Amino acid sequence: MNFSKKNHERVGQNAPLAKKPQKHDANLQKNSTLYFQVGLILTLLVTYALFEMQFERTVISINDYAILNDPDETIIIEPFKVFEEPVKQEAPEVLKKKVILNQPPKIVPDDFDQGKELFEIITPEQNTSGKVLTPEDVNVYIPEEVIDIIGVEQVPIYPGCEGLSTNTKRRKCMSDKIGKLISRKFNSDIASGLGLHGKQRIDVQFKIDKTGYVTEIKARAPHDKLEREAIKVIHKIPQMIPGKQRNINVAVIYRLPIVLQVQ
Repeated sequence: MNFSKKNHERVGQNAPLAKKPQKHDANLQKNSTLYFQVGLILTLLVTYALFEMQFERTVISINDYAILNDPDETIIIEPFKVFEEPVKQEAPEVLKKKVILNQPPKIVPDDFDQGKELFEIITPEQNTSGKVLTPEDVNVYIPEEVIDIIGVEQVPIYPGCEGLSTNTKRRKCMSDKIGKLISRKFNSDIASGLGLHGKQRIDVQFKIDKTGYVTEIKARAPHDKLEREAIKVIHKIPQMIPGKQRNINVAVIYRLPIVLQVQ
């Protein structure tokens, strides 16, 4: 019994000794983690040092090399033609555009110079002969005095504007009434039929003669059909009271732009 008891005590004493290897293993695991971290840091430092190192580079200049051409060598380039596939052209579809005539048209804007001649005046050449003329044979032609509407003493008076007293009011009244006439009579479909688009301007010039009738109508437009239409409409202007200079009837030049907006 004593022997058993002693053996039991020895076994009890040896039991704590069996736990020591477990503590040693834990220390080894901690050391392995530490070694791994240290190794990783060293690897990163070495990699960073490699990136920061400057390696010697050799730059080759094109001027270091010479291109040698054989003077006896002749290069012949055969003529050639690049084949181009024919492109089929389709006729563009013509869309009828809507034309809007300003209501009323833009008549003599501030930037339109009434004092500037719109058309060049051509003087016919005189035919001369060797015949000696006497004063009785000479018919002196005195051209009709034509004054611009801005400079005439009394502007022509359009029908319906008789009650106005100043030239400024009479000119404005005339512009308004001519603008309304153009808006009613001008065939704006002509512009769309011609394929025009956007803003189209027609410059018109005419003379109001000593009797008050409109004569010598001239027009300038992007197309001759628009010019003919503008002249046809201006012919519809009624007879006016003629302009006066020193209480004498005189011919007066009048200019206006007709503006079409084709949409």
